[in-house]
Amino acid sequence: MTRLTLRFDLRDPPFARCPDDYYRTALDMAEWADAHGFSECMVSEHHGEEDGYLPSPLVMAAAIAARTRRMRIRISALILPLHDPLRIAEDVAVLDRLSGGRIELVCVAGFRPGEFAQFDKPFAARIKLLEHGIATLKQAWSGEPFTYLGRKVRITPRPLQRPHPPLLLGGSTPQAARRAARIADGFVPAVPELYPIYHETCQALGVTPSEQRHSGSAAAVFLSADPAAAWARIAPHALHETNSYARWYAETGTVGPYQPITEAETLRESGLYQVLSVSEGLGLAQTLGDNGWLFVHPLLAGLDPEVGWETLRLFGEALLPALRQAPD
Repeated sequence: MTRLTLRFDLRDPPFARCPDDYYRTALDMAEWADAHGFSECMVSEHHGEEDGYLPSPLVMAAAIAARTRRMRIRISALILPLHDPLRIAEDVAVLDRLSGGRIELVCVAGFRPGEFAQFDKPFAARIKLLEHGIATLKQAWSGEPFTYLGRKVRITPRPLQRPHPPLLLGGSTPQAARRAARIADGFVPAVPELYPIYHETCQALGVTPSEQRHSGSAAAVFLSADPAAAWARIAPHALHETNSYARWYAETGTVGPYQPITEAETLRESGLYQVLSVSEGLGLAQTLGDNGWLFVHPLLAGLDPEVGWETLRLFGEALLPALRQAPD
């Protein structure tokens, strides 16, 4: 059965005028989604943006863990070269225990030089720092003493999941796909065309590849009793998100799913953001099948929580029950 991922990055662009309790609204939504059958909640990291992009995904994940009981919590993605890997090992171990073993960590090298400059980290060394960080996390989560930068260290407690929480790599290049096969538990490609490279490399190395998630072309799916009216409210926020990411791609030569689009109707026709009726959403979910995932972004770029709550309720109270009742 197709599964649902709840996504938060908590952008707050100036035009949105988000209320002061926007972060707490996200926690309320996570708690509700957990109780109504969502499979996963995903939080991400960026720094120094005018729109306030979430900079502290582990803090947010801890708050979500405290308000939920069942769904997985995926940090996707953590820019590992910006952090001390020993502290990340400690924080994720504690987070895994707080959550009852529900944490998944997706790490990336990062692609925006300004973020590295903000924290006085060498952008040119980010791949080396990423690989060193992944190796450090694995050693640290063993619970045994090991040598780190010439000194003996030990990280406790161990995570609840053994040998450790799923540790994946994200990326947008063939090199990233091959790196994930070599050093990580899985790969989260920026574009689906990279997955075969990862899969082939896993086969050559004799390791089991992680599953490929099928989500179609949509970065976010919304449900509404009146999709046209809902799109009119969602469109400015969707335009902000896609153009923000597209600007980052253009500045850094990075590839990804988001496109520079100025017209709301053009964006809707692209399929990147889909606003559907329940019956249309059910059809999409059934098309994606057992390995399908739909990404639900109820606070997209400062979206009015009223719109987000409508889509959550229709997913949890209408679409998921219909999926469970559908014949195999």
